[in-house]
Amino acid sequence: QVQLVESGGGLVQAGDSLRLSCAATGRTFSKYAAGWFRQAPGKERDFVAAITGSGGTSNYTDSVKGRFTISRDNDKNTVYLQMNSLKPEDTAVYYCAARETSVLSYYYHRSFAYAYWGQGTQVTVSS
Repeated sequence: QVQLVESGGGLVQAGDSLRLSCAATGRTFSKYAAGWFRQAPGKERDFVAAITGSGGTSNYTDSVKGRFTISRDNDKNTVYLQMNSLKPEDTAVYYCAARETSVLSYYYHRSFAYAYWGQGTQVTVSS
């Protein structure tokens, strides 16, 4: 099993950048594919980005392509989400997730593909 703890959220202005971190327990984090999801008030939890255990492959939802980058440092057991050119519509609670295989599920963009979740970190982008 693995436990996930997100950090790095905050209040920023449109156009600013933030980097979210997701720290995982355990010694074999490279065996876990990971993803970021977000949930705005009154809305469903939506996929943002996903990355394989090795970090060699990543996928993004269309609305963040070119602005967000998912990466990982398995020596530090940490997954990152670099968010640039933030927009008010990016405002949400951001959740880190992981699944106990290093490859991405066919359903990598669906929350049910991930067994482990962090508690979330709030990102608020003002206009």
